Amino acid sequence: MSASPSSVSQVKPQPTGRTISRVAILFAGGPAPAANAVISTCAASFVNHGVEVFGIYNGYSHLLEYAADHPLEENRDYVRLTAKRLRRTRNTRGIMLGTARANPGKSISHPSHLTDPERTSPMRTVYEALKSLEVDALVSIGGDDTLKTANKFKLFQQALPEGEKRISVVHVPKTIDNDYRGIDFTFGYFTAVETLAEEIRNLLADAEATRGYFIAECMGRSAGWLAYGAAIASEASMVISVEDMTPDLCLEETLTDPKTGVATQRKIMNIEKFVDRIVTLMLARENVGKEYGVVVVAEGLAQYLPSSYLEGVKFDDHGHISLASTNLSRLLVKLIAKEYQARTGKERRVVPLQLGYESRCALPHAFDVMLGSQLGVGAYRALTEKQFDGVMISVAGQLDLTYVPFDSLIDPETLVTIVRFIEPDSDFLRLARLLEGSQNT
Repeated sequence: MSASPSSVSQVKPQPTGRTISRVAILFAGGPAPAANAVISTCAASFVNHGVEVFGIYNGYSHLLEYAADHPLEENRDYVRLTAKRLRRTRNTRGIMLGTARANPGKSISHPSHLTDPERTSPMRTVYEALKSLEVDALVSIGGDDTLKTANKFKLFQQALPEGEKRISVVHVPKTIDNDYRGIDFTFGYFTAVETLAEEIRNLLADAEATRGYFIAECMGRSAGWLAYGAAIASEASMVISVEDMTPDLCLEETLTDPKTGVATQRKIMNIEKFVDRIVTLMLARENVGKEYGVVVVAEGLAQYLPSSYLEGVKFDDHGHISLASTNLSRLLVKLIAKEYQARTGKERRVVPLQLGYESRCALPHAFDVMLGSQLGVGAYRALTEKQFDGVMISVAGQLDLTYVPFDSLIDPETLVTIVRFIEPDSDFLRLARLLEGSQNT
């Protein structure tokens, strides 16, 4: 499905009529370049129009610690974002408010859970914490998990008794993975791509000098936008991501629940064929005089490993497998080196490398600063000029603002966001495949 905002926003959001005099801004999840462009421009827009702004430190973590005997404390849990504090912060690295992955909606996975006091207790704490600050609205900045939380916060309030305060919430999409439905490109994506592409260019020079290969594992949990972008921009030899897990590279694994005895089928990587594809590339390059290269793989492929490779792997608060701890590139290198030697009788230097963290707080490029700034302004306009609640800020065309209702981005039964994959027959994917056959790299 297209990522164009017009393709997902079927119902226009309606104004709430709520007046905004104080707003809270928080950032959650992993960092992304241009985070401060969003925060700074958003806060400045409110401040310039007489709206007080509180920046919440470290995502939801401090809000979840709120209690009657442990109130939120200024400069410890939140900060007043004034014009002076915001001066010349748009182009800076990092996140001025910090971040965290604390998840107040962890126990809410179905609409029926919204009336369960135990499951909604963390969300109630967040609500009471924000209410104690007397804010009228929340600007949420983060990835798909943070969007889920924003939606649950809106739904939680809808279930409150008549007369209870309602805090409007809008969301700004953030992920260097660029796998967000409802927006074409997320802020920080191009900076992250260029940062990783530069690393891969360096690896290519090393590989050529040493007649070896690097298996570069790029961030990208659900989709291959980052891996494909970095591979295209760096002239990598090959790129493989979750979109490439087509039937010819997959097998099925039967898992039995030890408690219930119920058996389920799981799609897994056919490791033998996966490794064969890479070794075949190596041999094809040797036939044209190239004994080196860099193969980019997306870290999300680790989720397709057979269960025997995933024993003891940790999960985060959102139920995601810790991809970094699986070290996919290290695993693949051993298998690739072994297969290469079996097919040629020779050894070839193959080195694993995990890439990603170095891109998350890189100095943002001009485009990402412009995009982030417009999204920040969009949050202000959504809440004050449009008086919207429950919308994600997006852009189309010449950075024209659009407002996408949460309802069109999230499964109504599971309350899970809908991932935007690279489409199988898209020109973007075809570009990467065409360049893999190039004789120039």
